[in-house]
Amino acid sequence: MINKHFIVNGIPRNLVVDPEATLADVLRSQLLLTGVKVGCGEGQCGACSVILDGKVVRSCAYKMRRLPDGASVTTIEGVGSPDCLHPLQLAWAAHGGAQCGFCTPGFIVSAGQLLEENKNPSRDDVRDWFQKHRNVCRCTGYKPLVDAVMDAAKVLRGEMSADELCFKIPADGRIWGTKYPRPSAIAKVTGTCDYGADLGLKMPSDALHLALVQAEVSHAKILSIDTSEALKMPGVHSVLTHKDVKGKNRITGLITFPSNKGDGWDRPILCDEKVFQYGDALAIVCADSEKHARAAAEKVKVQLEELPAYMSAPAAMAEDAMEIHPGTPNVYFTQNIAKGADTKPIFDGADVVVEGDYYVGRQPHLPIEPDVGFAYTDGEGRLVIHSKSIGLHLHLYMIAPGLGIEPEKIVMVQNPAGGTFGYKFSPTMEALVGVAAMATGRPVHLRYNYRQQQNYTGKRSPFFFNVRYAADKTGKIKAMETDWTVDHGPYSEFGDLLTLRGAQFAGAGYGIENIRGQGRTVCTNHAWGSAFRGYGAPESEFPSEVLMDELAEKLGMDPLELRYLNVYRKGDTNPTGQDPEVYSLPEMIDIIRPKYKAALDAAKAGSTAAVKKGVGVAVGVYGCGLDGPDTSEADAELNPDGTVTIYNCWEDHGQGADMGSLGTAHEALRPLGIAPQNIRLVLNDTSKAPNSGPAGGSRSQYVTGNAVRVACENLVEAMRKPGGFRTYQEMVDEKIATKHRGAWTAAGTHCDENAQGKPFTAYMYGVFMAEVAVELATGKTTVDKLTMVADIGKVCNKLVTDGQLYGGLAQGIGLALSEDYEDLKKHATMAGAGVPYIKDIPDNIELIYVETPRGDGPFGASGVGELPLTVPHAAIINGIYKACGVRIRHLPALPEKVLAGLKGA
Repeated sequence: MINKHFIVNGIPRNLVVDPEATLADVLRSQLLLTGVKVGCGEGQCGACSVILDGKVVRSCAYKMRRLPDGASVTTIEGVGSPDCLHPLQLAWAAHGGAQCGFCTPGFIVSAGQLLEENKNPSRDDVRDWFQKHRNVCRCTGYKPLVDAVMDAAKVLRGEMSADELCFKIPADGRIWGTKYPRPSAIAKVTGTCDYGADLGLKMPSDALHLALVQAEVSHAKILSIDTSEALKMPGVHSVLTHKDVKGKNRITGLITFPSNKGDGWDRPILCDEKVFQYGDALAIVCADSEKHARAAAEKVKVQLEELPAYMSAPAAMAEDAMEIHPGTPNVYFTQNIAKGADTKPIFDGADVVVEGDYYVGRQPHLPIEPDVGFAYTDGEGRLVIHSKSIGLHLHLYMIAPGLGIEPEKIVMVQNPAGGTFGYKFSPTMEALVGVAAMATGRPVHLRYNYRQQQNYTGKRSPFFFNVRYAADKTGKIKAMETDWTVDHGPYSEFGDLLTLRGAQFAGAGYGIENIRGQGRTVCTNHAWGSAFRGYGAPESEFPSEVLMDELAEKLGMDPLELRYLNVYRKGDTNPTGQDPEVYSLPEMIDIIRPKYKAALDAAKAGSTAAVKKGVGVAVGVYGCGLDGPDTSEADAELNPDGTVTIYNCWEDHGQGADMGSLGTAHEALRPLGIAPQNIRLVLNDTSKAPNSGPAGGSRSQYVTGNAVRVACENLVEAMRKPGGFRTYQEMVDEKIATKHRGAWTAAGTHCDENAQGKPFTAYMYGVFMAEVAVELATGKTTVDKLTMVADIGKVCNKLVTDGQLYGGLAQGIGLALSEDYEDLKKHATMAGAGVPYIKDIPDNIELIYVETPRGDGPFGASGVGELPLTVPHAAIINGIYKACGVRIRHLPALPEKVLAGLKGA
């Protein structure tokens, strides 16, 4: 140990510290300055940024032995407080810069130093600064963050007042459709929002900290697990294996379709007989500190008999491949699509036929916050699990049988989540902390480091996709044939539903009368497949949108005009045979057409011998909801002081569930004239709020928003009296309930065996345009500009929806050009997996809304979250071809792939 004298946020500190501890560890653990966040833990993301003697430092990688005596450290806590915001914090809230908010303190601290050194930065200066200091945001697409810095600089220079940044409620009192800041913004910009790891530091003194013993092979029989040496290590309380699990020791995958050949009980909580993928959990070490637990985990001896590892769907489908789950074939689900007439004679007689094979890969979610959670037994004897879950009631039922506890004895609570983007639609560590809390009888806390985030949590399931179009001479598509294979990893949960998405979304957006195809779900030993933003659409619409460009080339037509000819118009149906609920795509293409023509001219003028420029377009569609009659519930309660409390489990990935709840409730409560600050939110606790369903499939604003609307309308109606509304006391005196439930069910139907039906009652529609540049010497692609025309119905909150679109487009750039989780070692870090930094995302992103009201949406709203990641990657790939003649069909389009194509050409 060493003694260090240094100054933190102006306060002298004298601490005894471990010289090998990081500055982040000391600030967080010893001073409880938890505004300093730890994301990657390797200096790659900037979430831990602090100012050290006038320099931005990534404190997660700075050892205390290096800290000079007398050094001055500034953290987010020293920048401003909730009642005294720095202009940067105010601007961040005003521009929607804090979405999940986990990266926000690091960005604000970093930006503060920039403005100390450069009081009048350009946008390029800001972007260069964040690139230099490796500040990563996964939510915002970076543009709102630059906007915030530019406005904060104006305030500091005296060119704008702080008051000008503050939202002003319109004269009519309405906040629906405005830029009202989300309720959680102030806590996020000041670092006072506690995420799971922050709460873990503040748990009771008897809490145990956990570490996993994980498999370092992808497929093996377990011969023995020896915990004896680990139990002798300092601070160790116990080491748990499958023998300590009281229930079935399985997470149920809730098989969706009867034709699934598996039973859904294939995922162990703690592996007992076999290892199915790299990173599988074999044991849990429970100790008095995370450091002690991790050290002891290294001492657990696991004897394995390694088996063949099938790391792709083709490998697992080979004739000589063994069954990964004995008794269940590796190809365990098949989905057909049959719409209209037999396609064979149509193809035989078609004027033009095009066909292509495509691959969309194992995209990692790359949240800045690694997975984390904790559990304990409450005073009523219930097991309480806190996590990043975005499906609280869903997960409760998925893990209860495996734990051996009745569902009503479990409470699920969502902590503030530093981004999930879908991976938390599946339980990750919920069952593990549940096992540990039940076995030890103590509060427990589990935090993954970033390599564990990569090797243990789910990824986008790769799709291998073949698509064929038959068209007439005018370009009208007469038929489509598809064949797709889904590599869903070793665990079946939601794999059948994902495979159905291939039938629902390939060719979406176009009135194709005749479709035939088949898809299949395949069990492999690579990372298990979990939901990821877009859930099936980025994998299914990528091939059909790239093939549209190939069809346009064969016909000698402009790609945008070919799309205009084929997009939905009255009389057309979507791939499931359903009438679209709106027909806005022609209007959307009309809006983008002049911008497209200008972009083509600019690309031609801007191309040089060294850098070629091109423009690509794509049409994206996604449905809102879980298939069929999707249901949600919410409550609205009148309080004694005249305020109203909204209760729901509208889980928050960081997308803005708090603002969705508030904005929708405020609109529904307008007859009462209640101010938004008088609406309280009780969110995401199954002991307090009803079952609103999981936050996936862009369902929340549409389905749960309707439940909130109905709850509020029921309350308003109960309060109504001649000439006005009852007070709380009048309600009590007249024995009228002050709390009212709102339930809403979508009028959808499940698809049949040929994928025909009405699975979603509302959709989202987008037209995407990418302007790209390709360096011929290196094959490197840069996206210069993205334009998106979006129809998401009526907009609840402009800050939130802008942020969703910007962030989804940025993830589309990553999917197109850099992101992958194929190599278990190379892709184990955030940077190694290809996370886009700010200079990888254009500052020039244009969003255009076409607000076509949805008849049964809450106040006309549809969904939003999935739409921006449906096909921006297809527009980028189409742009690469237009720039340099290289067609990338296997993502990501790494420079070496483009360069190989250039050399081949």
